Amino acid sequence: MHFVSTRHAAPAATLSAAIASGLAPDGGLHVPEQRPQPQRWHEQGSLARDAEAVLAPFFAGDALAPQLGALCEEAFNFPAPLRALSTPGDHVLELFHGPTAAFKDFGARFLAASLAQLQRDRAQELTIVVATSGDTGAAVAAAFHQQPGIRVVVLYPDGRVSPRQAHQLGCFGDNIQALRVAGSFDDCQAMVKQALGDRELQAQVPLSSANSISLGRWLPQMSYYAHAALGHHAATGEVLNLVVPTGNLGNAMAAVLARSMGLPLGQIALATNANDVLPRFFEGQAYRPQDSVATLANAMDVGAPSNFERLRWLYQEDDEALRAGFRTASVNDAEIREVIARRYASAGEVFCPHTATAVKLLEQLRAEGVQGDWAVAATAHPAKFESVVEPLIGHSIEVPPALADLLKRPAHAEPCAPHYAALRERLRNV
Repeated sequence: MHFVSTRHAAPAATLSAAIASGLAPDGGLHVPEQRPQPQRWHEQGSLARDAEAVLAPFFAGDALAPQLGALCEEAFNFPAPLRALSTPGDHVLELFHGPTAAFKDFGARFLAASLAQLQRDRAQELTIVVATSGDTGAAVAAAFHQQPGIRVVVLYPDGRVSPRQAHQLGCFGDNIQALRVAGSFDDCQAMVKQALGDRELQAQVPLSSANSISLGRWLPQMSYYAHAALGHHAATGEVLNLVVPTGNLGNAMAAVLARSMGLPLGQIALATNANDVLPRFFEGQAYRPQDSVATLANAMDVGAPSNFERLRWLYQEDDEALRAGFRTASVNDAEIREVIARRYASAGEVFCPHTATAVKLLEQLRAEGVQGDWAVAATAHPAKFESVVEPLIGHSIEVPPALADLLKRPAHAEPCAPHYAALRERLRNV
C-alpha cells in the first residue's frame, strides 16, 4: 500500500517514507492511496495481536512489514480495558494505563518503535518536532527518551497545560527539549507545520512529527478501538458505539477509519470542549478555524483541528454525507465540573475533564432515547488534573506509579516566542 496527500499535490509514498516525513511535501496529511475495504474480523486475543491484524493491510509490502508483530508487542504492552459504568449499557474504554497516563502513549510508543527501526542504519540524527496541548508531548517524550539517533523538541502553550502536564513535559532531559511558547496550541501547531514544510531547514536538519498528523501516530490508534469492539462483540454479539472526546480529531479519526474497515463499531459521536469548530460545522455552518480558548479540558483546546482533512478524505469531500454521519456537542467548563462532581457523588466514578465531555454527550444521547451499547473513550487519568478534579470530588486521587515516578524528577522548559523564526533558530542550533 502507498500513501498520498489530502491536498493531492504530492507523489505517493511508501509507509516507511510517510512515517519518516511526518507531513506530506505539499503540506497535506498522508492517507492510504485506496480507502480500506470492509472485511470480516476475528478477535486475536491480546491487544498487540489485534493491533497487528488491523494494521497489517497498511504495512503490506513495506520494509517495516516483517517487524509489525514485534512493533505491536513493544508498543502495546499495557492494557486498554473496557469497563461497565453505573448506567445500563454504558462503558468506559480506559486508555490511560501507559507510562504517561494518557491515550497518546499508544500511538507515541508505536511511532517511536517504528522510527527507531528506520533510523538504525542512518548516520544523521532525526529531530522530532511536536506541538502539544497537554498530553501528546509527554507521551512522545517518554516514548523517544534516550532513543539513539533521535532528538525531540516539544512545544507547548505556556500556562495552558495543567501543572502536572507541564512537569511531565520538562522532566526528561537528555535528547528531549521542552519549549514553553508564549501563545496558544494553534500557534505551536502552526510553527511545527511550518518547520516540516521548510525544505531549506530539512536539508540541514532532518525533521519528522509525532503529532496525530503523523501517519505513525494516527494508524496505531485504531488498535484499541478494534480490540474493544472485537472483545465486546465476541462476548455479547453487539456492536460497540463510541463517544470520543476530541480536539485535533486524530483519536476520533482513528475510530472512524477502524469502523470503515468493517470492525464491529456502530455510531461515533464527537465531544468537544468550548472550542466548537467541529460542532458548528456539523450543525451546517462552513468549516472555519478560529482562535482557541483555554478550558479545563486543555488537551482539546484546538481551534484548527488538523485531522479534519483526513475526515473529509474518508467521506470523499462530501460534506453533506459527513454531517449526516456524526453527532457532536460542545461541553463548557461549568458542565464539565457538574459531570465530574455528580457522577462521583452518585456512583463513585472519577473522570478527567476531557472524559467528562464525552460522558456529558453520552448522557444527552441517552436522554434522547438512543439505544445500544456505548463506550466513552477515557483519554487521561484524572490524577493528571488534580487541581480540577480533587476539589470537585472532595479528596485526593491516587497517582499511578509511572506518573508518580515522572513527577519526582526535576523539570525544565525553555521560553520561546510564538513565531516560527524563534523555533527555526533553535532547530538549527540545538
